[in-house]
Amino acid sequence: MLRLWRRDVPLSERLGEDSPLAAAPGPPPTVAPTGPNISWLPEAPLLSQDQPIFLMTPAAQAVSGFFVWTALILTCHQIYMHLRFYSSPREQRHIVRILFIVPIYAFDSWLSLLFFTNDQYYVYFDTIRDCYEAFVIYNFLSLCYEYLGGESAIMAEIRGKPIESSCMYGTCCLRGKAYSIGFLRFCKQATLQFCVVKPLMAIITVILQAYGKYKDGDFNVAGGYLYVTIINNISVSLSLYALFLFYFSTRELLSPYSPMLKFLMVKSVIFLSFWQGMLLAILEKCGAIPQINSVEVSVGEGTVAAGYQNFIICIEMFFAALALRHAFTYRVYMDKSLDSHGRCAPMKSISSSLKETMNPGDMVQDAIHNFSPAYQQYTQQSTLEQGAPQPVCRSHSTVSGRGDTEKTLLLSSDDEF
Repeated sequence: MLRLWRRDVPLSERLGEDSPLAAAPGPPPTVAPTGPNISWLPEAPLLSQDQPIFLMTPAAQAVSGFFVWTALILTCHQIYMHLRFYSSPREQRHIVRILFIVPIYAFDSWLSLLFFTNDQYYVYFDTIRDCYEAFVIYNFLSLCYEYLGGESAIMAEIRGKPIESSCMYGTCCLRGKAYSIGFLRFCKQATLQFCVVKPLMAIITVILQAYGKYKDGDFNVAGGYLYVTIINNISVSLSLYALFLFYFSTRELLSPYSPMLKFLMVKSVIFLSFWQGMLLAILEKCGAIPQINSVEVSVGEGTVAAGYQNFIICIEMFFAALALRHAFTYRVYMDKSLDSHGRCAPMKSISSSLKETMNPGDMVQDAIHNFSPAYQQYTQQSTLEQGAPQPVCRSHSTVSGRGDTEKTLLLSSDDEF
C-alpha cells in the first residue's frame, strides 16, 4: 500500500507488471515546468453560456430598470418644478443642468446593460456620460459663484485675506499667500480644463476602440486604456482640488446654502463613480470577477467589469435622485415666481426656460474670460435687468427667454496670485 502513494515510483511498479492499467497505452506523461512562475495575476474563472452571470439574466435588467425609471420620474418632476418656478435664472439654470446628470447617467447605464452581450457597445454609450459629467462640474462651481453674488462680490469678501495653511484642503503649499483674483481664476481654469480633457478623452476612447486598441482594465503599455486612465486621473484630481480650494476659502459665506450636501452629492456621483469603475476593472484583471467563455456571446475584455459598473450606477442613481431633491430643492423659489394673481409660469415660459438652461453660451463666454490674457485682471459682475441693454464698456449681454437682459460687467482688478 505504501508504494501506491510514492510519487517517485512509476505507475507500472506501483500496480504491478500484470495489472491491465499498467499495460494500457496512454499519452506520454507531461513534464511540469521547472522555471519560476512569473505570473503575478491569477487566471480569471470562466463561465459558459450554460452558467450565465447575473448581468445576463432578466432579473438584472428588471431590477436595474426599476431603479432607473423611478429615478427618472423623481428627477424629471424636480426639473419641471424648477422650470415652473423659474424665478432666479442665474441660479436655477445651473441647478437644472446638475439635475440632468441623473437621467443621463441612469438611462445610459441601463442601455449599456441591455446591450451587454454586444461586444463593448458600452464604450459608445458611456461617451455621452463622460462628456456631460464635465459639464456638471463647471455648473456646480458656477452655482456657488452665483450663490455668493458673482466673482466681484466674492473678491470683495476675501481679497487680501491670508490663505490658511491646511494639509486637509491642500493649502499647505500656499502658506504666506493671500486671496486674490488669481486664486479665483485658478479655480475656474482647473474646472474648465476638465470640461475639455474629459470629452476629448472620451472621443479618443471611441477611436481607439474602433481600432481595437482600447480594453477596460488592460494596463498594457501597447494599449490605450493605461494612458487614458492616467490623463483622466490627473484632470479629475486637479478639478477636485480646485473645488476643495474654493470651498475652503468660501465655506463661511456658503454656509446658508448647505454647501456640504451639494458638494458631496456632485463629488460622489462623478468622482466616486470614476474610481469605482477603475477599481472594478482592476478586480476583473486580477481574476476576482469571472469572465465569459461562450461562442454564442461576444464579450470583450473589461466588458464584465463595465457591466457591473453600469448595474451599480443604475441603483446608485435612485438614491442620488432622492438626495438631490433635498440638496437642490425648488421650494425656495416658489414664492418668488408667483405673479400678482398667485399664478406660476405657463407652459410656453417653461419651454423657453428649458431652452435657456441647455444653452452652453455662458460656459464658452466664461472660458474666454478666464483663459484670455486680456481679461486676467478683470472680475465679472452680473446683473439682471428688464428691457433692452444699455451699451457699457467691456460688458457682455444675454437676453433670456423671459425678456430679461443679463449683463456682465468687467471690473478692473490689480491683484496677482
